[in-house]
Amino acid sequence: MDKLDIVLYPDEGLREVCKPVPEMTDELDKLIDEMFYTMYDAPGIGLAAPQVAVQQRLIVVDISETKDEPIALLNPEIIKTAGKITWEEGCLSIPGIYAKVDRPSDILVRGMDRDGKTIEFEANELLAVCIQHEIDHLNGKLFIDHLSGLKRTRAIQKFKKEMAEQANS
Repeated sequence: MDKLDIVLYPDEGLREVCKPVPEMTDELDKLIDEMFYTMYDAPGIGLAAPQVAVQQRLIVVDISETKDEPIALLNPEIIKTAGKITWEEGCLSIPGIYAKVDRPSDILVRGMDRDGKTIEFEANELLAVCIQHEIDHLNGKLFIDHLSGLKRTRAIQKFKKEMAEQANS
């Protein structure tokens, strides 16, 4: 199985709104497997298709400690939200940067599973945060966009500094 390259900020592809997936295909099934492999290897708990340079509405998540509860969603959408939670988020496309983000704590999400069936389920707390974070990617939005201007600027400066240091080492 191939490990995919993760697209890093400020790549313009991370700011594009992704196209809906018309139907499940063998190619998408392979992509889902590769996305899970890449996410687990990173390591991360969620990955959206634009983070691997695929501009389609597809996310994979697995918040389990044992990495045995994978969820793949095509064309995911949030139907309903409730509550509020603040969670420290990070992103595989902005490695090393973490910030507290406010989001709904409970969501009702609908999408297509990898069998091509429409599914709908409730997600709470970390799973809700993770799904919202990944759906944001499908809409060209990053977790740093939820921060105040000053916090966002500091996060971007820190990221650029860390990337420059890595490039020079």
